[in-house]
Amino acid sequence: MDGTYREQEKWDLVIQPRKQWFDLHLQDLWRYRDLISLFVKRDFVTFYKQTAFGPLWYIIQPILITVVFNIVFSKVAKISTDGIPSFLFFLSGNVAWGYFASCFDQASGTFVKNASIFGKVYFPRLTAPVSVVVINLVKFGIQLTLFIGFYIYFIASGSTVRPTLFILLLPVLIFQMALLSLGMGILVSSLTTKYRDLTFVMTFAVQLWMYASSIVFPASRVPEKFLPFYMANPMASVIELFRYSFFGKGIHDPFYIAVSWAVTIMVLFGGIMLFSRIEKSFMDTV
Repeated sequence: MDGTYREQEKWDLVIQPRKQWFDLHLQDLWRYRDLISLFVKRDFVTFYKQTAFGPLWYIIQPILITVVFNIVFSKVAKISTDGIPSFLFFLSGNVAWGYFASCFDQASGTFVKNASIFGKVYFPRLTAPVSVVVINLVKFGIQLTLFIGFYIYFIASGSTVRPTLFILLLPVLIFQMALLSLGMGILVSSLTTKYRDLTFVMTFAVQLWMYASSIVFPASRVPEKFLPFYMANPMASVIELFRYSFFGKGIHDPFYIAVSWAVTIMVLFGGIMLFSRIEKSFMDTV
């Protein structure tokens, strides 16, 4: 009787330890998609609950940064923008970089920020950083709409910039930024469970990374002998393609695109694998 009952038992979910490096259980992310949506709602409400302007900060922030960049780098430093209106040049870079940097920054605090939840109940830990990528996609959508509004205004005012067929690849560029920021975020998050100093180091590293990603100057200004090293930075390739899509100016060499994707995939899988190893014991160190 007892044996027959055990044979008829069926479990909806079996939780067991990972035994191999590639035993990642990524299919659990789809099973827990409702939890991801709850994390998205939580983060959105928490962040803007006590702000006067709410989501309007999504619009105010890139405009203020673009104005400052336009004054400092275009008017004062006289940095060339390859014939692209300087305001559009800096706004496009800030919108694209802002999505990546926000995802990276928030995902890198996954273990520390959610330690109290992780220690109480089981769920796929990757749902937390994935929700960060999703919530920032909403922010990026609003800022991209803002950029397109200014873009149309400049064209209507007589600007010579025009979109190219590469604009059809915009979803691919967004997807790449999401994957890269997720990979970098969970990689840093895994390491900060033991080395908290990385939190402070990454604050400066992200700022330096921004200046090496075609945000304040186009890649065409980089000396040719250093260009391969410069374009090995996947975000430099993404920003250049983003601008080429809308302005028809920017480096869009297939080789650099392939290198950018190769680095992105390596960072993503490296981050996921390390994340999966660390999550088993991180409660002992956080």
